[in-house]
Amino acid sequence: MSNCRIYGKKPFKVAVVHGGPGDAGSLKELAKILSNDCGILEPIQTMDSVDGQIEELRQILDQHAEWPITLIGHSWGAMLGYLFTAKHPTYVQKLIMVGSGLFDAKYAENIMKTSLSRLPPEKQNELNELMAKLDDASGDSDELFHKLGNILKEADSFDPIKLNTGEIMRGQYHIYKTVWPEAAKIRETGTLLAAGKNIKCPVIAIHGDFDPHPYQGIQIPLSKALDNFNFILLNNCGHEPWNERKAKDQFFKIINDHLHEQIK
Repeated sequence: MSNCRIYGKKPFKVAVVHGGPGDAGSLKELAKILSNDCGILEPIQTMDSVDGQIEELRQILDQHAEWPITLIGHSWGAMLGYLFTAKHPTYVQKLIMVGSGLFDAKYAENIMKTSLSRLPPEKQNELNELMAKLDDASGDSDELFHKLGNILKEADSFDPIKLNTGEIMRGQYHIYKTVWPEAAKIRETGTLLAAGKNIKCPVIAIHGDFDPHPYQGIQIPLSKALDNFNFILLNNCGHEPWNERKAKDQFFKIINDHLHEQIK
């Protein structure tokens, strides 16, 4: 599997970074839409450590991008984009964080409870069974991880255009189970947030009000950590704004306005 997919034509000054960790290919549809106006890179994360994913992203940008770039990260990809920008500030002209993971662990306590509450009982049971099987390492962990992700996508969407875009690659559970605990640890120690002192470019966070990740866990800490930060809350919007019937137009207007600044 190639670790970068390319859309549109040169110059490639925009990259989208997927979440998970291990949710490879989840931004294909977003990348295809954005490539109508400019060249887009979709790096695929294959490394099983935070530093490894940062370095992998640097190598991909060295190979394909005309930097400084606009980096658009989704979910874990937004956090990875933040860490990458902190370590390699000359590569990034603007960082856009979409549906980011949280920067303060105290806001994370009820994420799964919120998602479960939105599902019918049979889906709740299925989700719990999948998580138990993953914990026991029984069966095909990548397939189980993929199925779990599809159920959470249903719970985390407000009014989705599609429940399954069919574009996501097979889940990579081994990446998730090594990278996410490491990411959670650097969040708990304050290392994650402290990295913001090295970020000088504009940072824009776009978040849905129906996203189970409480927006306060992004807006409040990053407002204190970053010098140039703008937070935008989208109404009637879940975790994937580009796939939300009521929010996608506003989302794409925001994104396109920022991209036009980059490519003009």
